[in-house]
Amino acid sequence: MLAFIIRRVLQALIVMLAVSLLAFMLFRYVGDPVTIMLGQDATEADRIALRSSLGLDQSPFVQFGNFVKNAIQGEFGLSLRQGQSVTGLIKERLPATVELSVLAALMALLIGLPFGVYTALKPHSLISQAILAFSLIGISLPTFFIGILLILFMSVMLGWLPSYGRGEVTQLGWWTTGLLSIDGWRHIILPAITLCLFQLTLILRLVRSEMLEVLRTDYIKFARARGLSQRTIHFGHALKNTMVPVITITGLQLGGIIAFAIVTETVFQWPGMGLLFIQAVQFADVPVMAAYLCLIALVFVCINLIVDLLYFVVDPRLRSTLGQGTGQ
Repeated sequence: MLAFIIRRVLQALIVMLAVSLLAFMLFRYVGDPVTIMLGQDATEADRIALRSSLGLDQSPFVQFGNFVKNAIQGEFGLSLRQGQSVTGLIKERLPATVELSVLAALMALLIGLPFGVYTALKPHSLISQAILAFSLIGISLPTFFIGILLILFMSVMLGWLPSYGRGEVTQLGWWTTGLLSIDGWRHIILPAITLCLFQLTLILRLVRSEMLEVLRTDYIKFARARGLSQRTIHFGHALKNTMVPVITITGLQLGGIIAFAIVTETVFQWPGMGLLFIQAVQFADVPVMAAYLCLIALVFVCINLIVDLLYFVVDPRLRSTLGQGTGQ
């Protein structure tokens, strides 16, 4: 087990170094930060002084080493557009994105899992057919279009929910949350539904297909022959063996929700990291783009590591395989 964890951590470090190299290439080949910060009318002496203060006059290897060193410390310099610390900007926008992403992931899991189980156990019922037909919306329609439709019906036509912003937030140290106020909940409902709909459909259909496959296996037939109750067969055996691919997809989708919340945050003007990244791309704000890239890569690496460890909790076959490998 320890060797497995060490191997996964080393793989994660290699991935982060590769991502850091890509982020560093942004600094070198996407615009000239000196020109962006000083403008076209700056003197050559000012350019040389700023280039020296930024460390751009050093060799690429030294610059990359300094970049990795600063990234480990959470330092990515100053935003070229706003002139503020990139770390401060990310820290300010992070709570909004995490809050929206976690709520969307929970909604997708808590709705998709039981609906997937129900449609697998009762595949020919009218309710199952209706659920599957409705789930096509989450796959067929793009996220921005779903968001626009929700704004049109729920905000413009009915006036039930606000269409943009985060609403009233509560300060908890450096963290901010809108989940402690009614106004905050009203603002987060539409973007959370928009962001979770595709993941909900994916989980629902994955659980359904995997559970139908498991219910056809020999050990389920043997469990029925032994006279076990349907509840024990469905939830004690079938569902448990369905969870391995579900954990994989759910874990990766959580990272995907955080990474690709850009569209939802743009549609609803949600003040998170996705909206910050879009603004950074529009103004070629390279430090913000590099910081966002490194942070999203770190999220994916951590989630993948957690998912790998959860396999051993859910699937005893992996534990036995690992034990045999260690014994050899």
